[in-house]
Amino acid sequence: MSGMTLRQWLLTDTPTSRRHAKMASFYKGWLTLRGNTMAMFGLGILVALGLIALFAPLLAPYDWTTQNLGNRLQPLGTEGHLLGTDSLGRDILSRLIYGSRITLYIVALVALIAPVAGLLVGTVAGYVGGWVDLVLMRITDIFLAFPRLVLALAFVAALGAGIENAVLAISLTAWPPYARIARAETLTIRSSDYISAIRLQGAGPIRIITKHIWPLCISSLIVRVTLDMAGIILAAAGLGFLGLGAQPPSPEWGAMISEGRRFILDYWWVATMPGLAIFTVSLAFNLLGDGLRDVLDPKDSET
Repeated sequence: MSGMTLRQWLLTDTPTSRRHAKMASFYKGWLTLRGNTMAMFGLGILVALGLIALFAPLLAPYDWTTQNLGNRLQPLGTEGHLLGTDSLGRDILSRLIYGSRITLYIVALVALIAPVAGLLVGTVAGYVGGWVDLVLMRITDIFLAFPRLVLALAFVAALGAGIENAVLAISLTAWPPYARIARAETLTIRSSDYISAIRLQGAGPIRIITKHIWPLCISSLIVRVTLDMAGIILAAAGLGFLGLGAQPPSPEWGAMISEGRRFILDYWWVATMPGLAIFTVSLAFNLLGDGLRDVLDPKDSET
């Protein structure tokens, strides 16, 4: 690196090591993403959401649980309540700020469970083939045959209401698309000369799948996860709206909309503000997902 700036070192066409090549690839991808204004806008919203959730006790002007029936259904900006109050006199802004923690909690857990399950099922089905592929893909097709929210409702009805059960239900309905993507990638990769050479060196199926096929499937899954986050947030909000997700007095955005629907004509802000929060975060994930698709799967974005 002597005589070269860090930027020149990262942009070189002749990396000196595997670590150098990975860092250079990451930096070039970041430059591509940074050039996408809308993707950076979405990333900025999500970073802000993370900071809001992290510093919620410092940012919330009021305690999100404090009720004041004498101050109920106050309009925007009244008596220090920037976004007004709900039917129990609780500050809507404070509840939205603390509700961001629930949203990120749901997103993080589903993003950890569903893609991993889909990756495991898809790669095993694609690599092993035969009756294993047939059975796993037919199970996947059964899950895909049902609308996601309807299937999630069925699982929650069986498991019981609650945020953890809602996360589990959403994860159980979200994994099939990842399995299909992973299987398609595996079918393409397993017949390549690269995998044949590794097999001739004595590598077993488990090593080939975990060390060589999984890393090549990750980029497609990351793009799909990011684009799916909007649907996951809406599914969680739908369960909360129906009273099957986070339970009162938890400030979950879907449950806040459900509470405010009774006053939508006269006190529109009670339901509108959490609705705008869901819209903003969903839009941010979609914008970021489009940008990541350009970085991680450029051939797909060209088509």
